[in-house]
Amino acid sequence: MSWLEIVLTVLSSLIGMELFAWVAHKYIMHGWGWGWHRDHHEPHDNVLEKNDLFAVVFGTINAAMYIYGALYWDWLWWFAVGITLYGVIYTLVHDGLVHQRYWKWVPRKGYAKRLVQAHKLHHATVGKEGGVSFGFVFARDPAKLKAELKRQKEAGVAVVRDAAGAGGEDAYEVVGRNL
Repeated sequence: MSWLEIVLTVLSSLIGMELFAWVAHKYIMHGWGWGWHRDHHEPHDNVLEKNDLFAVVFGTINAAMYIYGALYWDWLWWFAVGITLYGVIYTLVHDGLVHQRYWKWVPRKGYAKRLVQAHKLHHATVGKEGGVSFGFVFARDPAKLKAELKRQKEAGVAVVRDAAGAGGEDAYEVVGRNL
């Protein structure tokens, strides 16, 4: 493989992972995988969650891609590199920044603040129904997400946490371990 092919393969898998993450989060984690994902949406002080089992499963698949790629198909190995890079970004952004599993820093401006706001809005619903912002790296405008949550609540599609619906413009900026 040429360096151009390698770079394009890694970048395409890295970007493609955001699409995969959105689909997996919305239809697996908030669908038939809710049993593992539920504790991620509920307050707790545990270091680990059942939700972390998804990382084990996806990591195992990625490891198998490295092995198979090394033995039989170079392209697959480089796709696995892109997936690994996405996993690192996900861990730093989702677990580190948003849920503060590694450090305590609350962004006050810029895209980091937008990421936190979008994910906090995702956690504003009770249960697996409805919700917004299922991706992890590309965050939509929090005002649009708030409006969508309001529509879902009014339509009876989603139950929105009381704390999320009170307090005016900054109501969704609460930053905590899991909410």
